[in-house]
Amino acid sequence: MSLRLPFLAPLCPGNLFGHLAATAVPGVEEWRDGAYRRTLRLPHGHGVVTLWPMPDHVGCRLTLGDRRDLPVAISRCRHLLDLDADPVVIGDLLRADPVLAPLVDEHPGRRVPRTVDAFELAVRAVLGQQVSTAAARTHAARLVVAHGEPITDPEGGLTHLFPTPGALASLDPAKLALPRTRRATLTGLIAALADDAIDLGAGGDRRRARARLSALPGIGPWTVETIAMRALGDPDAFIPADLGVRAAARRLGLPLTPAALTRHAAAWRPWRAYAVQYLWATGDHPVNRLPAA
Repeated sequence: MSLRLPFLAPLCPGNLFGHLAATAVPGVEEWRDGAYRRTLRLPHGHGVVTLWPMPDHVGCRLTLGDRRDLPVAISRCRHLLDLDADPVVIGDLLRADPVLAPLVDEHPGRRVPRTVDAFELAVRAVLGQQVSTAAARTHAARLVVAHGEPITDPEGGLTHLFPTPGALASLDPAKLALPRTRRATLTGLIAALADDAIDLGAGGDRRRARARLSALPGIGPWTVETIAMRALGDPDAFIPADLGVRAAARRLGLPLTPAALTRHAAAWRPWRAYAVQYLWATGDHPVNRLPAA
């Protein structure tokens, strides 16, 4: 079925779809013919969604195993693309900082690329610690092939659903091509999420989720805030120690240390996650632009 996903204008699709395409896990996600496609694990079955930006809406084509999943699928797609944000309110506040003002004016309406599956995002955040985008995709793809549920995609190259917490709870850490400490971090996170010790649901307590994530060995502020930003949907999540954020701060003349930058960013609250998108976009990286095809 095909439908339109409305949003409050403006919407800048570059970093939104660019991020999803550049970080896409093979088999679970792909960029094909000008659209982002991915598999969905839903309450009554699975689905495949195709999403593409249009001037006044996001085009959406859904293939569902069970039509009862339609409302959930739409809700997850809207969360993924942050379509319920109010870019006018956010932009007005960020423009008050003379450093951010020209960035907002040039590309108003940047959204936060989020996720359709909080567990998937958390696992991928750990896999992305201190490695390149390409390496993180490779690590995630290996988990998908070994533990994901196969599906058939007549329209493209999607092959699997991302593994469930139960499926990954039994994985052998020794088979992971990761440093020993990273393996321990990943298995600890999976165990906590499989046991429901941490609630990453959209309506959950963000402060409690942060605290419980931080208590896990190997989970530092970067990982916690990445999960808060993209899984929990916290519009004020902030990652001052991120390499991309620090590089942007250097280019723009902002404070360079995480503590000083955090003090400066107090004026961006409660929309610091959106400020991060503008900072990232100052760099030359595929996540900041729509793929050519």
